[in-house]
Amino acid sequence: MKEWWVQVGLLSVPLLAVYLHIPPPKLSPALLSWRSSGSYFIYKDQNIFYRDSTGAIGSSDIIVLLHGFPTSSYDWCKIWEGLTQRFHRVIALDFVGFGFSDKPRPHRYSIFEQASIVEGLVRHLGLHHQRINLLSHDYGDTVAQELLHRSLQTLMVALCCPHQDDFQQIRQFSGCAAPGGTICFVTTGFFFSILQYINQRKKHRDRWVGALMSTSVPLHLIYGPLDPVNPHPEFLQLYKKVLPMSTVSVLDDHISHYPQLEDPTGFLNAYLNFINSF
Repeated sequence: MKEWWVQVGLLSVPLLAVYLHIPPPKLSPALLSWRSSGSYFIYKDQNIFYRDSTGAIGSSDIIVLLHGFPTSSYDWCKIWEGLTQRFHRVIALDFVGFGFSDKPRPHRYSIFEQASIVEGLVRHLGLHHQRINLLSHDYGDTVAQELLHRSLQTLMVALCCPHQDDFQQIRQFSGCAAPGGTICFVTTGFFFSILQYINQRKKHRDRWVGALMSTSVPLHLIYGPLDPVNPHPEFLQLYKKVLPMSTVSVLDDHISHYPQLEDPTGFLNAYLNFINSF
């Protein structure tokens, strides 16, 4: 009798083939509106979706939002209006492989490419000489760390739900840590390609941890205590130990891994309290 995993594999092939040819579901009115409010720019033949809203009059501050895995820029929809009341420009993109951006297959997806796409968008918008605030979540946290390593002209960085693994790795370093930066499900094969970022975190640990330790950028963590990815209180204790110069906002006990969606008011207040303290 064949091994069970061979039988599962043989069964999975036709199921996967069928799945890959299932047409995508119709977009909701909210997503249609989100897409119609955005634009595209081209990065190495890939169409990258982004939104760019002009907001507060009298402010010159710019914020770039970096979404997490496995979602898109729509993660920021509930706080978008609130951010436009504080910032002159509010900008978010869908990383390649996510949301309304292209999803090439086969493709070697990497954090380095995503960071380069962010830089490309900043240049496309003529903001490459401006000081920029980064607000990132999950997968976007690692992109923010790569941008810090490249010394992007960043004013302040807020972390939302970084992965505990990142901070477990930092414990291998000694000394005082300086503040640093701190994310749409598609096909199965593509899903595993995107997940290569987990291995990239391990491989490039020194580079990204070094960025966290050496930057003088003000850092803030917004944390939901019910986050299953970063259990409370262990994660928070580790975070404060590793990054003692960072400030922290802890939301209500029932808030989990997507605080900007679960508690948009609390999340926005936490972020604005941080940004307005400078």
